[in-house]
Amino acid sequence: METLALVLETAMIALFGFSWPNNIMKTLQNKSTKGKSLLFLLLIDTGYVAGIASKFITLAAGGEKPWIFYFGLAVYILNFVMVTTDLILYFYYRSKEKKDN
Repeated sequence: METLALVLETAMIALFGFSWPNNIMKTLQNKSTKGKSLLFLLLIDTGYVAGIASKFITLAAGGEKPWIFYFGLAVYILNFVMVTTDLILYFYYRSKEKKDN
């Protein structure tokens, strides 16, 4: 039963993760922060940090973990990196927009 829960959790975060490359590409193509919400990006990144922390707490508790546990941890980290990339782009293009005005 625990493995099924891990599979479903990993599927959820993996499916969320499919949207981030597209979001990053749109930011790079538009070179703009229009339509972006800083609060949204920060909340999502904070959620991924909470998920990563949860995985490390579970690891610290000991016991053998199935491979899907580690895959889920990797997906959390990958999603965090992608959202952080989008945040960096947000601040970069936001500063350029402020200079142009």
